[in-house]
Amino acid sequence: MNSQPREATSPRVCIGAVNYLNSKPLIEGLAEALPQADLQLDFPSRLADRLLAGTLDVALVPSIASLLSPRFEVVSDACVATRGPVLSVKLYSRVRPAEIGTLALDAGSRTSATLVRILLAERHGVFPQLEPLPLDQTLESSQADAVLLIGDRAIHPPAEAFECVWDLGEEWTRDTGLPFVFALWATRRGAELGSIERELKLARDRGVARLPEIARREAPHLGLSEPVALDYLKNNLYYHLGREERRGLALFHQLACRHQLAPGGFELVYRDYAYA
Repeated sequence: MNSQPREATSPRVCIGAVNYLNSKPLIEGLAEALPQADLQLDFPSRLADRLLAGTLDVALVPSIASLLSPRFEVVSDACVATRGPVLSVKLYSRVRPAEIGTLALDAGSRTSATLVRILLAERHGVFPQLEPLPLDQTLESSQADAVLLIGDRAIHPPAEAFECVWDLGEEWTRDTGLPFVFALWATRRGAELGSIERELKLARDRGVARLPEIARREAPHLGLSEPVALDYLKNNLYYHLGREERRGLALFHQLACRHQLAPGGFELVYRDYAYA
């Protein structure tokens, strides 16, 4: 009996993204547009490791991750950025910033953890002792002089009164005059993604067009009012990786290298696509 050869099947492409409100516009309708892909949601601090390990093919990684390894390549002009206050990345300090001796870092953060250390070093020459704030613990769980919170839980005002609160997007823009990019789409250098690069851009365009719908859908799950969620998506965030965003990334890399928080010797690689 002659057996028919089996038709080869292409492996499913794995896409990693973040389950925070700020990333929802970047994945709007993406699963439906790419039924052949597997969209997986995880914490930003884990996505870069999974991308390098090969368990993801493309991921929305923290921007600092793309500056830590020459193996990454930026594959879309969709990103999570801010051009001023970001609302969802905050430093809460119980002492004056120049007196911070211990700093608890949100375990979900990498980019923001690097940014706050740069700001403290550049402004005050402060290099605090670091400790983790696990994802299942609250701000009140830490006894550190200052605590960095990111994501949806940073939007809610704390019950405790603090000596100083920094919105890191606002502080960066005040010091540099440039936008700050918190996350971007990346893959391993040279990886073939086919139509996925185009679909990432289209998902961003859909998401930006549907911000009121996203706010209405997501706000109840986060304990936010719909107006607060919509204002955050519309006025605190920017989703296009343009020339100014690239300048901000380059300065962030320069400062991270100055303070030995990132290696030098290479530049971030962008695929050939148009920038706003």
